[in-house]
Amino acid sequence: MARKVRDKELDTREARQKLTARGKPYWRAIEKGTHLGYRRLKGRAGTWWARHYVGNQEYTTESVGEADDFSDADGVKILDYWQAQKAARASMVTRAHTAAGKSQPLTVARVVEDYLDFLDTNRKSGEDARIRYEAFIKPDLGDIEVNKLTSDQISKWHVALTRKPPRLRTKKGEAQNYNDPDKDPEALRRRRATANRTLTVLKAALNRAWRNKRKMVPSDDEWRSVEPFENADAARVRYLSIAEAKRLVNACEPDFRRLVQCALETGARYGELANLRVKDFNRDSGTLAVPVSKTGKPRHIVLTEDGAKFFSRLCAGRSGNELMLTKADGSQWEKSHQQRPMDEAVERAKISPAINFHGLRHTWASLAVMEGVPLLVVAKNLGHTDTRMVEKHYGHLAPSYIAEAIRAGAPRFGFKIDKKIAEMRA
Repeated sequence: MARKVRDKELDTREARQKLTARGKPYWRAIEKGTHLGYRRLKGRAGTWWARHYVGNQEYTTESVGEADDFSDADGVKILDYWQAQKAARASMVTRAHTAAGKSQPLTVARVVEDYLDFLDTNRKSGEDARIRYEAFIKPDLGDIEVNKLTSDQISKWHVALTRKPPRLRTKKGEAQNYNDPDKDPEALRRRRATANRTLTVLKAALNRAWRNKRKMVPSDDEWRSVEPFENADAARVRYLSIAEAKRLVNACEPDFRRLVQCALETGARYGELANLRVKDFNRDSGTLAVPVSKTGKPRHIVLTEDGAKFFSRLCAGRSGNELMLTKADGSQWEKSHQQRPMDEAVERAKISPAINFHGLRHTWASLAVMEGVPLLVVAKNLGHTDTRMVEKHYGHLAPSYIAEAIRAGAPRFGFKIDKKIAEMRA
């Protein structure tokens, strides 16, 4: 009988609830070359993973079941810590038998899962890539062996992604809900952008397998020839005017109003704001520290005089370790908690077309650029390593020599408005 390996951080649901939610699993060695992992998720049960060493500094991972965080273990789908150990060892034995006989085929699913584990272990969180894999890659391409994958298959799959209706939030265990697809050009652009990002995940996984496993993947010709859709990522940036921003703030509930004001004063992302502590505001320098950003690197946001005064009032008399922004009941703003109050505030403020919370980040950047703040400065405050993203989204708003020259010297024809013609309004 295999020995039971204890771990005070993983062997009870109470201990696991104290862990920080993240994409990278918490690993525990249970046998030589085999680890049991627990992936802590926000707002739902975590998952158990088995990781096996396959040589040449490479590991392969697979899910072995859902954790008993909220439901009692049944030993099949929902596993406690000890049952998860047993499942991981069973997976180890299966792999050993497979290796002793016929080698396991290298499928697209296996390659992408290895890549996702690499992201979770060595890079920033691979949560977005994992969602795309589960929703779009695994169902259609997962069972295909990499060496039998053709450019024609990838191209047809890539095009088919643009024809799928938008996915709606669906409770776990229920059939996926979909929205009716819009037929306007902007909706098509968004679907093509989504397809391109998913193709990028697939190619990145295949390229990693090609670089590391040349004997099993001798060529990258098939997927290298598949090109993304052109002009799909040129998103139309929606931002608020100063007057609209004031209306929105006045339409918010008090707890959400503070969150919206922080977003407008900083241009920070929702997740960055939700994790701020009082100690992250520096009154002396008028800056706000973001300990962990989307890129995984810390940064400091420089505030205006008004912004520094706002944060001084917000943090006055509070403990440094307190969450800076909380909901009315004192709990933390979690993933997607901003969507409903944002929609309600936008409706009350009569803002049309509507804008989502991320649009507040666009608002800060757009208004800063239009006031002449250099693109590099805007990029640094937003947390970008260079100006490429800022130039792509906001460059057209920056004062430029061309715009000034045209407005100063282009011909003016002096056409007069015919007052007898009434303007038609919708």
